[in-house]
Amino acid sequence: MNISLVIPLYNEEESLQELTDWIRQVMEKNNYSYQVIFIDDGSSDNSWNKIEELVNADSNISGIKFRRNFGKSAALNKGFEAAQGDVVITMDSDLQDSPEEIPELYGMIKNNGYDIVSGWKKKRYDPFGKTLPSKFFNRTTRAISGIKLHDFNCGLKAYRKEVVKSIEVYGEMHRYIPVIAKWAGYNKISEKVVQHQKRKYGVTKFGMGRFIKGYLDLLSITFISKFGKRPMHLFGTLGSVLFFIGFVIAIYLAVAKFLFSVYQMTERPLFYLGLLAMIIGTQLFLTGFLAEMISRNSTERNRYEVEKEIGFNK
Repeated sequence: MNISLVIPLYNEEESLQELTDWIRQVMEKNNYSYQVIFIDDGSSDNSWNKIEELVNADSNISGIKFRRNFGKSAALNKGFEAAQGDVVITMDSDLQDSPEEIPELYGMIKNNGYDIVSGWKKKRYDPFGKTLPSKFFNRTTRAISGIKLHDFNCGLKAYRKEVVKSIEVYGEMHRYIPVIAKWAGYNKISEKVVQHQKRKYGVTKFGMGRFIKGYLDLLSITFISKFGKRPMHLFGTLGSVLFFIGFVIAIYLAVAKFLFSVYQMTERPLFYLGLLAMIIGTQLFLTGFLAEMISRNSTERNRYEVEKEIGFNK
């Protein structure tokens, strides 16, 4: 199979038929073998009923329904598990991502040897209150990750199959899939300017709170990627340095007490600073030691409950 399209959605019943027809037109024009995987992330409208209609009418379409809203990351992760195509392409279901971009994205993966090609919505039809924070967010992510992408959060991305089968997306980490992939060893990452279209139906499902969550997740994934398998390198080093500083202060005060007897040790602020440094240093060291003993691969980390699946046995 050439292409798997993974499309998460939440309350997008109006756009599904038009999107499916558009995808089919592009695929048939280019003679691609393909599958479309709709992941209904606990929609409260008639999105799942529409998906069932589409699945019954087209053998290339499959659907997955979550019992409740688990978030875009969980939906993408489940879609990646089900994807069978040599190239996996993700896109949003609101018609703001154009299926006309699929052939070039596919070619960049298959012919140019990229692991990931990320869309860049150079011209956006979003309000200023959404585009300005996004620019700041992307600039910060570029600086921290070292990946030269302009639009990390663009939903339109293409992946080599091996990439999506080798990574796990959880929490709110869908914004950082290129970062996760890079630290998993997939370094051939590029971008393509894509057409961004005005929303035709419904309203956006993301508010300003996503930027706060985004930065917290960036710090989290940076720590996990660099120190997740060796937390002692961070906590142990910091703890040892602080304990050594506190120990040196204690030795200095002890020598000053016995040689000069000018001050009581407990009368000097430096004594409490040294004591605090040794206590915090010991705690950090023990934190690193305990973290080394606890696997970060928690079985509860990426929980979602699938209520229904349809179209996968066709």
